[in-house]
Amino acid sequence: MTTISTPPSKKIKITDITISEIIIGDKINPPVLLLHGWGANISLVWTLAQRLSTKGYCVYALDLPGFGDSDEPPIAWSVHDYVNFIIDYMNYHQLEQVNLFGHSFGGRLSLILGSLHATRVNNIVLANSAGIRPKTPLTSNLRLSAYKSIRDRLKAIGLTNLSDKLRNLYNKRYGSSDFNDTSGVMRETFVKVINEDLLKYAQDVNCPTMILWGETDEETPLWMGETLHRAINNSGLHIFPNSGHYSYIDNLDQTANIMHALYTTTE
Repeated sequence: MTTISTPPSKKIKITDITISEIIIGDKINPPVLLLHGWGANISLVWTLAQRLSTKGYCVYALDLPGFGDSDEPPIAWSVHDYVNFIIDYMNYHQLEQVNLFGHSFGGRLSLILGSLHATRVNNIVLANSAGIRPKTPLTSNLRLSAYKSIRDRLKAIGLTNLSDKLRNLYNKRYGSSDFNDTSGVMRETFVKVINEDLLKYAQDVNCPTMILWGETDEETPLWMGETLHRAINNSGLHIFPNSGHYSYIDNLDQTANIMHALYTTTE
């Protein structure tokens, strides 16, 4: 994986939330907006921003609320709250339209932006995007159902402490690393975010879309990228061999070249 350097970020305030951002490059319209994944920050898109800037693009990237050096949201947010914040961010910078790049969680935001705010989006690049509900084995569903039943019964008879202990044990054993690495408002946000299947929004995206995917991705497996490709009418799919969830970082130059080709084709 390419070495990650520290970007020269600055702080701004939008809707009473202080966030960290970077802006690099000279070209004004349409600029590129990079949206990072869950648990990540602008340092994970900085090297891509640098490469795009050398090709003549003005690139914007931010630490989404709750990540990096940005404030947490005041309450648990849904993916739609994050989308509204991105629109506020674009309005703050007077960006009428952008070329979107979304990795993982940033892909979730890109799908909704492309669907519900189509006039603000020129085209989209999705890198190992989240948003497609995973296939849950029957055994997992049965285990979750049994856990919830026992937990609720313990609460009903006043054994709240025991119910809380059971919840903590279950989450530690079966919760994802992203879930267990969060707490408080961000844990509530995570639950809200992952519980929404965004396939219906993908089907409404009509702008030119390039889908980039790592062949060996275990977090968002390749079948999810193939599903998005089938759902989005005007889309292409490029698979990076021997790459995982951060395939764009493993293939930075190729990613920048693909994005440049998309932009010049759709100008």
